[in-house]
Amino acid sequence: MSTQQDQPPLHPLPPFTAETAHQKVKAAQDKWNTKNPQLISPAYTPNSIWRNRDEFFEGREKIEDFLTRKWQKEKNYRLRKELFAFQDNKIAVEFWYEFSESDDPASSWFRTYGIEHWVFAQDGRMASRQMSGNTIPIKQEERWFKDGVDVNEGEVPRGHISAK
Repeated sequence: MSTQQDQPPLHPLPPFTAETAHQKVKAAQDKWNTKNPQLISPAYTPNSIWRNRDEFFEGREKIEDFLTRKWQKEKNYRLRKELFAFQDNKIAVEFWYEFSESDDPASSWFRTYGIEHWVFAQDGRMASRQMSGNTIPIKQEERWFKDGVDVNEGEVPRGHISAK
């Protein structure tokens, strides 16, 4: 594995503006929607520290292990992230994702709501990710991110997104 010093910066770099923070959020959203842990993990520092609900771990190998386990359980995963706040090298994100419990889209569906707090290294990679989320069961007809719906265009109903 290459060291952080061997890798080119991952733009945009901190300190963030409203525009660059938004770019960072949507880039993360797009990477996560690939469901490819090896494509996602380079966006994090080699020793990135994570808390995901009740799991705590550090490093790209552990990140890849976590994401592999995640998507073995969460099928038909579709994620939307929105910028909540930013300052200097920190970004806060609201997110929503939907998934089913099997590859069969007719199986039971769930939606997770949450907040993430990100801290970035100077090279633009995420040094820390802290996630809090809640998962609820939903009916097939209650899905927001159905096939053919762009996650950026699908409406998130009032009460589910912060006021702009």
